[in-house]
Amino acid sequence: MFKKSMVVLISLIFTIVSFSVVFSSEGPAGNDRKGKYTYRKVYKACAETGEIESATPKLSPADKTMEQWKTIFEAKTFEEFGCKDNWAAISDSDILDIYSYFYHHASDSPTPATCK
Repeated sequence: MFKKSMVVLISLIFTIVSFSVVFSSEGPAGNDRKGKYTYRKVYKACAETGEIESATPKLSPADKTMEQWKTIFEAKTFEEFGCKDNWAAISDSDILDIYSYFYHHASDSPTPATCK
């Protein structure tokens, strides 16, 4: 009886660990929090130089689906965001963080978010 219980327990642990690895590896591997901060920082810099009227970002993650954000960030087409020069100066690491923020908080994600 003890051996059977241990086998069931080990199988259950293996299953839980397998599911957590699968779900945690979905989407870009950037830092969501840093991406949100960097995104806001880019818009603040744009407002200070007068490229845009407001430091409030015009796009939020919930404006598009995960697939739409994936298309934009993989093609590196950031015209929709404005501030072309600022976006061109962002490092690949920071772009990945911003992508992660937008992807994981898109309209069809488990935790949609808006920039407020």
